Parts: sequence; C-alpha cells; structure tokens
Amino acid sequence: MKLLVAGSARVDAGKTTFSAGLIDSIEDAVGFKPRAGNDYWFDHDDVQRSIGEGRLYGKDVHTLTAVSATPEPEELQNPVHRLWRPTPDRRGLLGENGRTFLVDRVRTADGDRFIMNGDAEDAGLVPDAVYESLPLSNAPRVRSIPEFNELMAELYVPAFDRVESQINETDPVVVESYGDIATPVQSIDFDAVAVVEPTRARIYAGDRYETARSVASGSAQEGQLEERVDRVLEFIEPLSVHELPALTSSMRADPEAIATAYEDAYSGLLTAAQS
Repeated sequence: MKLLVAGSARVDAGKTTFSAGLIDSIEDAVGFKPRAGNDYWFDHDDVQRSIGEGRLYGKDVHTLTAVSATPEPEELQNPVHRLWRPTPDRRGLLGENGRTFLVDRVRTADGDRFIMNGDAEDAGLVPDAVYESLPLSNAPRVRSIPEFNELMAELYVPAFDRVESQINETDPVVVESYGDIATPVQSIDFDAVAVVEPTRARIYAGDRYETARSVASGSAQEGQLEERVDRVLEFIEPLSVHELPALTSSMRADPEAIATAYEDAYSGLLTAAQS
C-alpha cells in the first residue's frame, strides 16, 4: 500500500503532523519525504541541530524517520534537502523572490554531496556556522542556471530515481510531498492520496489523482513538471472530506495522540486505498 500526503497550502498545511500519525497507525509503515528544505532564519533551531552533527536535514523528515517501522538515516528518506535564507529585496539565482538558496545536500550512491550557491557565497550570504559545520571546501559552486542544470542531471535526477526505487520496494509506505506540490515523485502508483490543509483532509483515489495531475500538466501550464495541488484539484472531486481538529503542541509531538485525533480521516484514506 502506497499513500501520498500532499498539502494545498504552501507552508504550515499540517502534512508532517498528519503523516506522522498515519505512519504510527499503520503496522510496519515507513515514511519518506523525497525533497525538503528549511530556512536558516525561520528554522534556526532545526538547522543548528543538523549542522551540529555535520549533516543537513529538516525537522519534517526527522519526525517521519523517528516514527517509521524501519528507521534509516534521514538522508536516505530525504535524498535532497535545501538550506535557504531570507533575502529581502533580492532575487535569488533560481528566480526566487525574497529568499536565496545557500546549500543543497544530495544523497548519491557514494554518500552525501553538497552543492553551494556561488552567487550567495560571493555576496556574503552564507553564515559562518554553515562553513564551519559542513564539508563545503570541495563542494561545487553554481553561479548560473546552466551550471545548476548540469548538476541536476548528474546528481539530483539519479537521487530521485534511487528514492523512487526505495519507495516502490517498501510496503506499506507514506510519502509526504513538499510545499503545495502535487507529488514529489513522478513514477509511483499511489493507492490513495490525502490533501491536507488547516481544519480538513480531502481523500482521493490514487489513480484518479494521477489522471487529474496529468490533465493539469497538459493544460494551461503544459510542460511544468511540478504541478500545484490546487491546480490538480480543479479536475477531481474528493471521495470524502474529514475534519482535522486542532491539536495542542504536546499532541502534535505524540504520534499516537495524532492517530487518535485523526482516526476518521485515516479510516477514509485506508478505505480509499483498499477499494
């Protein structure tokens, strides 16, 4: 059984809380977050924890790994992780407004590789703590989109291929998307999909969700690989809609408590997966 958790809000949709409780409620389930990122300013505690270990990962995959039946190092369940920082009034190398990517960590067949934004380095945007904690001396520096695309083909695409193979070989599995992207992987046949947002979860059959994503990809935004959830949902109706009650911080830190609070939504998702 393969389940996808996506979010219709770019941030703070509740995907990780929902995913953690879902993994806990399914025997032997393993969670993956193929792509993730965090911000040196907004997520400073989490960044400090990971770079303090000489590593780069976020709290979301840390949460999923902790509750998974066969926990692996975060880097295996999250092969690509990006570190950002806010940069008001600045347009980043990749076209991002108001923030700039500093470092990517990519899990390769031989271990982790780090890729630095050379423009950010030249502008003095990379904090000293990042230099001091991560093995960046030999990291490739990218200063243009063509340079980045070359590394994408060499390192990132194979990393995504490997994690898709892992997901295909794992059962049951819960895959969490990132931001408001419809799916973080392109070649997985999901049995059911939960689209999570504050106060509710909408449940979809996996095959119909994929059909809707294909339609969205070939419509007004033809050629765009990363479809937004709201665009996909224009072409499909949910099988069911479930209220997600507000949780205290202590409940959000307890996967069993989440599983109890979200039991109705999880039941709807599992029913969709098994139908």
